[in-house]
Amino acid sequence: MSDNTLNVQQQSGAVQTTGHAWDGDLQEYNNPLPRWWLWCFYGTVVFSILYWFIYPSWPVGQTWLKGFGTVSYTIADKATGKEQEREHRWNTRALLLEDLGDAANNKQRRDMLAKVQAAGYDQIVKDPKMMEFVRSVGKGLFGDNCAACHGRGGQGAKGMYPNLTDDDWLWGGSMDQIHETLVRGRNGFMPAFGQVLKPEQLDDVAEYVLTLSNEAKPSEASERGKEIFHGQTGGCYYCHGADAKGVQSQGAANLTDKIWAIADVDPKKTLQDNKSAVKDFVAKGVNNTRVMPAWKDRLSPTDIKLLAIYVRQLGGAK
Repeated sequence: MSDNTLNVQQQSGAVQTTGHAWDGDLQEYNNPLPRWWLWCFYGTVVFSILYWFIYPSWPVGQTWLKGFGTVSYTIADKATGKEQEREHRWNTRALLLEDLGDAANNKQRRDMLAKVQAAGYDQIVKDPKMMEFVRSVGKGLFGDNCAACHGRGGQGAKGMYPNLTDDDWLWGGSMDQIHETLVRGRNGFMPAFGQVLKPEQLDDVAEYVLTLSNEAKPSEASERGKEIFHGQTGGCYYCHGADAKGVQSQGAANLTDKIWAIADVDPKKTLQDNKSAVKDFVAKGVNNTRVMPAWKDRLSPTDIKLLAIYVRQLGGAK
């Protein structure tokens, strides 16, 4: 650095530099940090120390700093069934229990729940305010208990869990039928015909089933399949009905619509691919792969009622 540069820095009021110079005259100022920035920084340090003591923080040996913060919440005692007030050191679970307790004890919510409990299904559906409450609470109940299988929007999973949005109800779509499904659960069953029918017979039945929904045109093969479907060899009509529109008391599907809950039939696919999908399903059947648990011992009667209404409005059941 030149002597002239040093002399300039030593003059009164001159900004100091770090003492480094590049290309002869390019220098780096040594300005102090703004005072407001320093105070903010010191404040965050003080805040972090206080936070360590108030809330759970650093590990210490085999445990950790529990903190001084506490959360009060109400919880039902399993032995007596009565609610008890508890105070626990702050953690996210205790905070959740506090939030849930506050929501459950909300007067407006309690009043609306009592109103829903006392009202009939028809009355609830016709009341906009009650339906708004049902959709709000039912969405949470559905997400916690049903969405794992049926999907967040109730769209289901083909081959496993029914779609609840298409108004095609295997066990019936009336309010009472949906309520019964929730209370008792359902166990879908169809015998496997792989050991009963020959491969060519399975082909014929599959082609006939596709003609029922106009996915295939009548043919000699479908005529042979029709005899098997309605005869003693296959006996498919016992469950699906003589008109093939299904029997809801058995949970047997309607084969005349274009809704395929299990077999992966798609109008965009070739006839051979669709026939193969139906044939595979008929050969293997359904046994313990489409089981819905009973919710009568898991949810309260009010929750089941709310869920029944919520599920019904997903598909606009008639």
